[in-house]
Amino acid sequence: MLEQGAASSLEIHETGERITLAQPGSLFCVSCGWAFALASIDSLPECPNCGGRRFRRASLFEGATFDADAVAAPESSPEWLVEARAELEQSGHYLAFDEGGADYAVIRLEPGWTRIGRSGAADVRLDDPTVSRRHALVVLTDDGDLRALDDRSLNGLFVNGERVESAPLSDSDELEIGRYRLYVLTA
Repeated sequence: MLEQGAASSLEIHETGERITLAQPGSLFCVSCGWAFALASIDSLPECPNCGGRRFRRASLFEGATFDADAVAAPESSPEWLVEARAELEQSGHYLAFDEGGADYAVIRLEPGWTRIGRSGAADVRLDDPTVSRRHALVVLTDDGDLRALDDRSLNGLFVNGERVESAPLSDSDELEIGRYRLYVLTA
């Protein structure tokens, strides 16, 4: 067994390897950069994103290597999005997302910051372990410019299938936050 104190963040660990962590932490897939948090674990699984079998301990002080080609391109827009767009009554910017089952939510963006995450303090709360407590921010300026920013999330922010730290947004853009897909609607 590998004790955390003896392991450096540069060591590579493989699927099936028995590992004991002295304290909670996270690992990331060497192939695609997918990160996941661990409290304790007996043996490492395959990467849920790409099926990779090699992992490194994540560090707050260095960025995870990331293979942008490993991320799938965004899927076509879901059918409910057409209905959500048709229901918009006011002009402005909105975020729409599937809440599970047949339900979807549409949130009007006001000028300023909109916090997205798992925290109860988030403006858009996404209750799922793939979403960080403070995952992303969307800012709408008084001039009508819209931008998304990664808020130091563990699994990253993707806009139209590309991992970003910050990106401008426009109508029909797709934000991937954990397992959720949020769509920008402009009326």
